[in-house]
Amino acid sequence: MSTSHTKPIILLVEDDSFLAGMYVTKLTMEHYQVELATDGEIGLAKAAEVHPDLILLDILLPKINGFDVLRQIKANPDLRDTPVILLTNLGQKSDVTQGLDLGAADYLIKAHFMPSEVVEKIKQHLQASR
Repeated sequence: MSTSHTKPIILLVEDDSFLAGMYVTKLTMEHYQVELATDGEIGLAKAAEVHPDLILLDILLPKINGFDVLRQIKANPDLRDTPVILLTNLGQKSDVTQGLDLGAADYLIKAHFMPSEVVEKIKQHLQASR
């Protein structure tokens, strides 16, 4: 974690406004600074701009899908070490395998995880990446 900011920065790339709002609220209450992007293109731009400590990434996104966003993040020397947690409704084994093969730190299926459990996963990955 960089020392230039006190709160860990979480970049949330999620196009569902209800879910995005819920996660922004939950993560803010947990003392994270949250940056929100509503499509893959904005997500990539924000990742390059703010250098988040962790990225929470949906797969089904407008403009650029999450797999392509993940590919580009892992290809960027400034961002490749940033943990990326895929948070999606895609539960097929092939999707999970593809996400992890592309370098995702974790793959969470939205329907299977409460927001509080997602926060716990974020905490685990932030501590592991220190």
